[in-house]
Amino acid sequence: MRIVIHGQQAFGKAVLDRLLEAQDEVAAVFCPPDVEGRPIDPLKERALQAGLPVHQLTSWKTDEAADLLAAQKADLCLMAYVIQIVPSRCLDLPVKGSIQYHPSLLPRHRGPSSINWPVIAGETRTGLTIFWPDDGLDTGPILLQKEVRIGPDDTVGSLYFDHLFPMGVDAMMEAVELVRAGTAPRITQDEANATYEGWCRAEHAEVDWTQSAGRVHDLIRGTDPQPGAWTTIDGARLNLYGSRRVSANGGPGEVVEITDTSMTVATGLGGISIARVRPEGSRAKISPQDWAGQGGIAPGTVLGAVAESRQGASSVGAAQVAGPRDRPGP
Repeated sequence: MRIVIHGQQAFGKAVLDRLLEAQDEVAAVFCPPDVEGRPIDPLKERALQAGLPVHQLTSWKTDEAADLLAAQKADLCLMAYVIQIVPSRCLDLPVKGSIQYHPSLLPRHRGPSSINWPVIAGETRTGLTIFWPDDGLDTGPILLQKEVRIGPDDTVGSLYFDHLFPMGVDAMMEAVELVRAGTAPRITQDEANATYEGWCRAEHAEVDWTQSAGRVHDLIRGTDPQPGAWTTIDGARLNLYGSRRVSANGGPGEVVEITDTSMTVATGLGGISIARVRPEGSRAKISPQDWAGQGGIAPGTVLGAVAESRQGASSVGAAQVAGPRDRPGP
């Protein structure tokens, strides 16, 4: 088949590599415009190495974009990590249409941060979908799906790089073969089970230490590495990474212990162990011990918004041991 690939980053490059290995005819590569000050996109770099035409469109909603895609005379368009909106007039131009990768089990978790939100919600499974995109947002018919278990300490990073990325590349190749054979299904999504969430941004990632350890842990790992869960100390932000649930004595937000490998903070029920922190203004993640040494932080310090209401008060509390996970439903 004559294929056009539209995508970006390492995932797009990996899909292109597999197409080249399979000796499919790649007509052209489409990726977003360059961003000043950033390295060349890996997909663009690989395409140029392979001598393929590269097109970087600022918008797909123009006659010029449609004409350019039509000129490729493609049988199929593979959308591998696409964040640009592509109208159906372009999606339908290839003879066999366009197929797209999405890292959730559609129709659950439509939207741009579909890896973050299941983890934040404490869900125990997610997956990926290859689907036929339409003019809706992640609403087109499903071609195939693969399920992934979310482990109790999985992060967004571990889910993507260990599971959703490699399985997604394999699934794209499997979908290509189904399209080639003329056996690729088009399963209508069940709107009764559909959910949508927007971007997971920093404003969604502030830790509320009065919540249970389960909820705090899910928020930290569901925003690790991006956008990064955070709390405050003396008005400055502190990003938190590498959490584990532990037992702890203390009031919500109280630093209970600092060792050479972690920092334990009490929550509304149970405690959280933090492996790495990133102070405001720094790009480096450091050990809590190094951070504490730099800022004179010691056990008894209170983090977050609860600190203001507790200034000058003693923080003697009953022993709090993490019990069953207290989290919102899916």
